[in-house]
Amino acid sequence: MARKKHEHPHEEEAGEAWLLPYSDLMTLLLALFICLFGISKLNAGKAAQMSASFQSAFNLGGPSFFQGAGTGLGQYAQMGSSTDGGVAAYLAENEKLENTQEKINQYIKENKLEGELSAHMTEGGLLVRISDKALFPSGSAEMLPESQRIVPLIADMLATMPEQVLISGHTDNVPISTARYPSNWELSTDRALTFMKLVLAKNPKLDARRFSALGYGEFRPAASNDTEEGRQKNRRVEVLVNRSYRMPDNAQKLN
Repeated sequence: MARKKHEHPHEEEAGEAWLLPYSDLMTLLLALFICLFGISKLNAGKAAQMSASFQSAFNLGGPSFFQGAGTGLGQYAQMGSSTDGGVAAYLAENEKLENTQEKINQYIKENKLEGELSAHMTEGGLLVRISDKALFPSGSAEMLPESQRIVPLIADMLATMPEQVLISGHTDNVPISTARYPSNWELSTDRALTFMKLVLAKNPKLDARRFSALGYGEFRPAASNDTEEGRQKNRRVEVLVNRSYRMPDNAQKLN
């Protein structure tokens, strides 16, 4: 009798079984790297600005005219980590300064002070300009009674802010030569000091270590000295709220 042959079951090729899960894994890794690449190209400035806006929305409010204009900056500084190069802290501070500028402009409008007071955002920070006619008699550093409409406003504003403050005096180019003021240097410096001391006296919350005063004489004009209108613009006191943060160079390139 012929012996019955034993048939062996068909075995799949062992070398082909790994191809399917391997191809799935490669597809998932490719998708992951595409997502990571897209995130790396995200505009950090725009993302940080959105974050700062939401944070600010929950931080504003309060009874004071300038409440929320500068307080709470410490929590924003924490946002300026290495992940965004300090962009969030810069944007948060900038928003606070802009909010303060808007409140000052509203005060100017309500009190009809357009010719005496103005507020501008500059690269250095928030700049408040005050005409000398709102503060001093001609050729003098003695404060006028009308200055009481402005000094408390500036004092209250600065009390809500942690930044350094520079108060500077400026004149036109008309020479002055008196026993007290031999030149415009002395007049502009005395006006800056007088104004700074009065502001500090108006609000006990102000820290004098944040303040400095300078006199520039006629050497930093805001307008031409060829006309009376221009000379009037040059006779002024400026209050600069210096930025604590600067927009990083790499973030500026992304915007």
